[in-house]
Amino acid sequence: MRRSNANLKRRCTVGTRFLVAVAAVLATALVSAQTNERAPAINLNEVQRGSLLIEDEPGRESVAVPLVDTDVGMTIRGLIARVTVRQTFEHRGEKWVNGIYAFPLPELAAVDRLRMHVGERVIEGLIEERKKARRRFDEARREGKKASLVEQQRPNLFTTSVANIGPRETIVVEIEYQQTIDYRDGWFSLRFPMTIGVRYIPGTSTVAGFDGGGWSFNTDLVPDASSVTPPVTSDGVGHSNPVRIQVDLDLGVPLAAIESPYHAVNSNSRSSTRYQVELAAAEAVADRDFELRFRAAGTRQPQAAFFRQQAPTGDYGLLMVLPPDLKWSKSSATARELVFVVDTSGSMHGTSIDQAREALRFGLSRLKPGDTFNIVQFNSTTHAFAPVALSATPQNLLRAEHYIGRLKADGGTEMANALEHVLDGSENHERLRQIVFMTDGSVGNEAHLFEIIDQRLGAARLFTVGIGSAPNAHFMREAASVGRGTYTYVGSITEVARRMSELFQKLEFPVLTGLGLHVDGELEYWPQPIGDLYVHEPLMVSLKLKDQSKIGITGRFRGKSWKTSVPISAGATATGLDVAWARQKIASLERSLARGANRDTVRAEITALGLRHHLVTAHTSLVAVDVTPSLPRGDSAEDGLVANKLPHGWRMTAPGHRLPQTATPLALNLLLGLVALLGAGLSRCRRPVR
Repeated sequence: MRRSNANLKRRCTVGTRFLVAVAAVLATALVSAQTNERAPAINLNEVQRGSLLIEDEPGRESVAVPLVDTDVGMTIRGLIARVTVRQTFEHRGEKWVNGIYAFPLPELAAVDRLRMHVGERVIEGLIEERKKARRRFDEARREGKKASLVEQQRPNLFTTSVANIGPRETIVVEIEYQQTIDYRDGWFSLRFPMTIGVRYIPGTSTVAGFDGGGWSFNTDLVPDASSVTPPVTSDGVGHSNPVRIQVDLDLGVPLAAIESPYHAVNSNSRSSTRYQVELAAAEAVADRDFELRFRAAGTRQPQAAFFRQQAPTGDYGLLMVLPPDLKWSKSSATARELVFVVDTSGSMHGTSIDQAREALRFGLSRLKPGDTFNIVQFNSTTHAFAPVALSATPQNLLRAEHYIGRLKADGGTEMANALEHVLDGSENHERLRQIVFMTDGSVGNEAHLFEIIDQRLGAARLFTVGIGSAPNAHFMREAASVGRGTYTYVGSITEVARRMSELFQKLEFPVLTGLGLHVDGELEYWPQPIGDLYVHEPLMVSLKLKDQSKIGITGRFRGKSWKTSVPISAGATATGLDVAWARQKIASLERSLARGANRDTVRAEITALGLRHHLVTAHTSLVAVDVTPSLPRGDSAEDGLVANKLPHGWRMTAPGHRLPQTATPLALNLLLGLVALLGAGLSRCRRPVR
């Protein structure tokens, strides 16, 4: 009996140690998967600096293809910017490779041209339906031909696949796009996203689909997650990816000021209205968004402006109307319920959470005694400062200040739970209900979030505040549009007061509602529907014209009718308005999906627009194939991965487990099963043999 007990004890000891070791390994993987928000591998939604990502197979050695340099040339004429991004790569290895080039762009960029220079060859891209373009590319790759394919993964994220790159070849990728200049608060501006933050991949079930080779499996909430998750390296590791930017700026009027909030720039006057702007340093590290702001000379703001273009596909226009210049006092503002929602997930760790705290404190300082407020924070879970909105009394504000001081960044980004918590769908509130949503927007399930906002908004208004050096501008703009609010960005602590002050003017000042356009005859305009109009923020509409003489704009202010009109004949001549109109229509069609539009119908319309206007969309791609095979017969091209850098101010390491970013049922169930087995084994080991 003693020998049996001794043998059992030895077997239990060995078995227990084995189970503990296996459980520890699974626990480490599971924790890493759960905490990828703090230390994630980057995904294509979060690609920074445009990097050539070489396709990887498990167990194969990566092939490094470092980014040599990036040149960005912007030509601004009126309200239209034409941008060329020229990325030069050098393959320093001795083997043939295939790769994926991933790059972020502005969320409303109309990408319409690709040139790929590989050695002496120049490959021009043509637009085709997405699946057809992918088939052509894959066929060329198998045949050993050089080929490239540009696809849209998100409205602000594009990828270029490159096939059969030879040893020591230099590859130059040129992407051209067009965007409309923003105008608000008296400033014209445009942003160039040189880095995009690491996005959270929610979902608990793996799903079948195209395997893009990324660090995450496809999930039920992000079915293309494997296509948007290449690796990332920490700051100071690997190539620095330098960038140069030059801007040829001609607004058509003299400028009073030119500035860049996050980069030092030099500007030189070329004529009374034309300016040359470039980065002050010869090269800059591309770890944050570049923003250029400029103000027209003179203090009087334009009330309306119209531009027009005659193109082969028709006549197009761009309308800009500012709301009336109104006298307003803070004391006469309507009593409001302000709900501040703040992202405290791991991606906000570092300078971002500091900026969020300061923005919250500024928001509290703008409350009046008649207002009510609440603070809701979210990461893996959602937590409210108070069960219901509280009166803005000194005592409650002091309690809120202490609550803000304890905010810490950690965990996942379960944004859907937070939106469902603060949006109740009610069309009736005692007070004007305004929700200020502060986040870096680092999520992969944007479409699902837009559906929640649209379905549960009710009479509330949602305002987004992009926090950090590289917020997800697509989420910020679209969430505010669906939420019938507006958006702003806070890129550094020094600009919190100015940016938040501009936002709160919009919250406190009246808006024009029920806006509509009226003309004689047929008029197709976008976006649709037109949202509310906020102070110092213009109405911008792209139109396709049919012999109209003027455009009437109507709305309501303080319960009374408001109207103005703009003569079309007085419009200044411009170029690129046809592309701007098509891109706005595509964005509006994508937005309609959140409101229940038929997906097949929307897909067909977007495809037709992409083919007609030569644009990369969710359903059309640019593909270029060289007619002559270049890969030597019998050789094969190797695959690998090139890592990217984290955005400025982020405090993360870079794991690379092949697990969804949320805890997967497989890993969790295995861990729980092992724990149960371990418990049973220990229980049996404690029982003596009878």
